[in-house]
Amino acid sequence: MLAVECIPEDFYRETAVLGIAFDDGDITKLAQFLDLLLETNRLFNLTAIKEPVDGWSRHILDSLSLLPVLAKEEVKHVIDVGSGGGLPGIVLAITMPETTFVLVEATGKKADFLRHVVEVLELDNVTIANARAEDVGTKNGGFRDAADAVIARAVGPLQVLLELTVPMAKVDGIVIAIKGEKAQEEIEHSRKAMHVLHCEVESTNRSTTGTVVVIRKKDHTPQKYPRVPGEPKRDPIGGKLKK
Repeated sequence: MLAVECIPEDFYRETAVLGIAFDDGDITKLAQFLDLLLETNRLFNLTAIKEPVDGWSRHILDSLSLLPVLAKEEVKHVIDVGSGGGLPGIVLAITMPETTFVLVEATGKKADFLRHVVEVLELDNVTIANARAEDVGTKNGGFRDAADAVIARAVGPLQVLLELTVPMAKVDGIVIAIKGEKAQEEIEHSRKAMHVLHCEVESTNRSTTGTVVVIRKKDHTPQKYPRVPGEPKRDPIGGKLKK
């Protein structure tokens, strides 16, 4: 069954609570994207979600939970780190056509899928960067101090995520992470990373699908960060969070 035929009854109610009003064609494109995601997922792993009705709630709605913050900030340029199957970047690009998005994805197959989605949906506000976040966030990587907002979903512990994302944000720009129920625990364990990277948590907001954590970049990131690929995960600033 096509995604457009499987929109849950509470989807519009939940998006209304977020203050989202869809433009003509938005829902159709979101449904097309979900169809492409689930179809390609049969060939290689992009998501654990198999059914369109679950995709609307757990993927589309979760991605849209960032939209109110991005709209409030009046962002013009957004970088999605570890975009994977295009979540949240593609969803937000569909609903924010006046904002440019760069989707950073290291895995070649996933980057190819994202390029296919951009072509099929004619998203002229989206660029795909098939690269490691550690590389593009460096002085010569092309995206350091570049974005009004850097966004990420399901990319790893916050202390690791901060080293990957904060260097790409402009000073006074933001990083927005979608985290789970242990968001506050991750925040507490990331205090040293925030101090070192010159950023601070500005707000947390629990939605029906996750916790939206907004981090403000207060000053330029020290040149040594991000470190070489793999190092932020292997040796996180402040030490690994014990399970």
